[in-house]
Amino acid sequence: MIQSDRLSAFPNIAHGFFTREGGTSTGIYEGRNCGLGSDDLRANVIENRGRTADDLGVPRDHLLTVYQVHSPKVIVADRPWAHDTAPEGDALVTATKGLALGILTADCTPILFADPRANVIGAAHAGWKGAIGGVLEATVNAMTSLGADRDQIVCAIGPTISQANYEVGPEFQAQFVAKAAENGVYFTPSARENHHQFDLPRFVADRLGALGIGTIHNTNLCTYADAKRFFSYRRTTHAGEPDYGRQISSIALRAA
Repeated sequence: MIQSDRLSAFPNIAHGFFTREGGTSTGIYEGRNCGLGSDDLRANVIENRGRTADDLGVPRDHLLTVYQVHSPKVIVADRPWAHDTAPEGDALVTATKGLALGILTADCTPILFADPRANVIGAAHAGWKGAIGGVLEATVNAMTSLGADRDQIVCAIGPTISQANYEVGPEFQAQFVAKAAENGVYFTPSARENHHQFDLPRFVADRLGALGIGTIHNTNLCTYADAKRFFSYRRTTHAGEPDYGRQISSIALRAA
């Protein structure tokens, strides 16, 4: 797993941006595929999730994820739930020790949050829809409702698709600029006429910066470019593969 040295500095926080390494899945899902929405064998996905919980030091049924729909909805977790009853949303927050909050990605941006003094943590899934739709703002607001202070929050941006590998069409760029003219800075022309390269991690980082968060750390890792370590929806699409796995990013308040 990949860790942020900013979050690793706090003994009450366990976290990791887990790669596809160290899992039981095979074929196009080879490694630690944690996506129950994939067509991978369910038993393999459950075991991969279990190994992630083990690595974080929480009981296997205490690793929580949500049914992600690219929304700004945040779930406040205070107890475990079963895989098949996961609520719909794209972020989780908690002040409950011993729960691990997990986000699944395959090019979208995972962000892990912690206010270590207030013992409040969060995890958010930010694709372009969620990022522009307010999931980051909603996550921080939910954390402050549990007692976190914005200027004490430390967050880490995990592996996501880089600008060099994220080409978009004219309607995509137009939608962002229509939302705010200054969003044009996140696009550079690509080799194809009327197409652009979109800088999702920079867009996410700037949205976080505008929230007054104390510390923001970017791992600066690209999911598309590193097939050995990361699943990538876009890479799978370009390769003509029928499905793709998802890596998990997770954070927990240590129970002791």
